[in-house]
Amino acid sequence: MSVINELRMRPASREWGWEASTTARLVLSGVVIFLLLVGANLATPLYPALQAELSLGPFGTTVAFSSYVLSLVATLMLAGHWSDHIGRRAALVISVLIGLGGTVVFGLAQNLVMLCAGRVLQGISVALATGASAAALRELLPSRPEWASRFTLLASSGGVAAGPALGGLLSLLPGGRQAPFFLQGLALVLILLPLCVIRARPAIMRAEQGYNHRALAPRAVGVPSGARGAFWLAALVGFLSFAVFGFQLSLAPGYFAHALGVSSAPLVGVLAGLSLAASALSQLTAISGRLTVPGGLLVLGAALLLMGWATAQPSLLLLVLASIAAGFGQGLAFRTVFNQAATAVPATQHAQMVSTVYVVTYLGSAVPVLGLGAAASILGMTTAALGFSVLAAAAAFILAAVSLKALRRG
Repeated sequence: MSVINELRMRPASREWGWEASTTARLVLSGVVIFLLLVGANLATPLYPALQAELSLGPFGTTVAFSSYVLSLVATLMLAGHWSDHIGRRAALVISVLIGLGGTVVFGLAQNLVMLCAGRVLQGISVALATGASAAALRELLPSRPEWASRFTLLASSGGVAAGPALGGLLSLLPGGRQAPFFLQGLALVLILLPLCVIRARPAIMRAEQGYNHRALAPRAVGVPSGARGAFWLAALVGFLSFAVFGFQLSLAPGYFAHALGVSSAPLVGVLAGLSLAASALSQLTAISGRLTVPGGLLVLGAALLLMGWATAQPSLLLLVLASIAAGFGQGLAFRTVFNQAATAVPATQHAQMVSTVYVVTYLGSAVPVLGLGAAASILGMTTAALGFSVLAAAAAFILAAVSLKALRRG
């Protein structure tokens, strides 16, 4: 089935194409969301230089960062279900094309408006790929839903973690800050080739003839009553997680560089992505059990307090250890609640459930980070960052208590 026919929601017909194995489809689905999230976070170690070059200031930086998150959330709400009707492959192709546009605009940006425009396009592309990739992985592993969730989080967390490190390293190449985005654009062009030639599987909810526009119309955000408990726990743990990661990917690079006296862009990128890398690696562990969620949240809360202490000292080693512990604790907790939410609904509602969870989750990267940027402009970055660490740690401890209470009820 050609991409054009999928987008027009035409009935499947026998056409040429690559009949890929299940393994190849798994890899392709994971690589797409991985690459898009790498591109969305390449700029993390470049924000200190962008602040100086474009005279952004802390609040301008958070505006550029949050424009990505807000467009992502809006797209999840408006189009998170599209892949159910046009097919997973078509949704991934659209997301890669839009992501390519966002990479070009952001890489060539000369002012805050262009930065925000590029970030908006990147947000739309990641949103379209999020539900499609997660649903495709679950459909490819029907008897292993937990591993489908692990692969989803491994690809997403891994992409967000790799972005800052690669952005710092690639910025050392000729071309300066444009070099990372040029190479990212090239990678997206290359991934389009197998996406366009693979023989797509039919959409799981093909619309009736003449009612295509109704199938793609925005849906009211909602969760089946039997899955609401699992949804809200996953959404709140995700909100806290992305509030922490949003800080580390926007304001923390400049804060870490100033507090620790670090001027190397690659090192700043590695520091910003450490927690995400630890979160991604936690998906490969066999740790599980009834206390995984409260235990992971307690580790996250303690590590956040330790991160605040490390920057106040300052101590690079302590910051590295605290960042790794925060990511590992978050990864264990979020993996468990994400899988519980995903398996609480049938396969036909999986993409919608994942998109709805991420609506709340990604708001954690926008609302608290915007507030933090405003607080930094008034109180100073050091005071605002330390206050954020304390509040986020308190939220982690509260969620740990809530999950323990839920376990006792169960």
